Amino acid sequence: MQRGRTLVLAEISIMTALAFLLDIVAQFFSLPQGGAISISMVPVLIVAFRHGIKEGLASGFLLGLLQVIVGPSQIYTPVQGLIDYLIAFTVIGFAGLTRKGIISSLTNNHTGKVILYVVLGSFVGSFLRYLAHCVSGYFFFAVYAPKDVPLLWYTIVYNSTYMIPAFVLSTIVTCLILISSKRLFI
Repeated sequence: MQRGRTLVLAEISIMTALAFLLDIVAQFFSLPQGGAISISMVPVLIVAFRHGIKEGLASGFLLGLLQVIVGPSQIYTPVQGLIDYLIAFTVIGFAGLTRKGIISSLTNNHTGKVILYVVLGSFVGSFLRYLAHCVSGYFFFAVYAPKDVPLLWYTIVYNSTYMIPAFVLSTIVTCLILISSKRLFI
């Protein structure tokens, strides 16, 4: 039992480090006021799909913490940093809600259902992250919004410009990994 738990913790650590490296690479393609189109969510999604919500939340939290401590973070106030990094990346782990469906579909060779569950789980995690960034944008980045555009509309659109492509790319990559490496999940 202890050995299994140690392996899960090691996997969370390795996948979080991989997610952090992917995020660093994505910073070369970041937007002017923050955010980048990245597949850094993929390792967190994989942890959530392999082990469940709790482990996914842990991996996401560690990714956000690494970004705050070491990485390319833009923190202007403590609350903004908490929302944009610790909360936003932690909630990606809620993708693990579809774990049982993914494992069952992989076991029964239902590729279509695997894709459906991955899309649903990835959407949940990505959407919750998107909401966190929108809350932060609304309360902390109003100075960047054009005066003739409503602030809520501006933050919704701005965060969509990188979160929608990040969701799509991360979902595609995660689907490809799950379908091609079923042994890792069953």
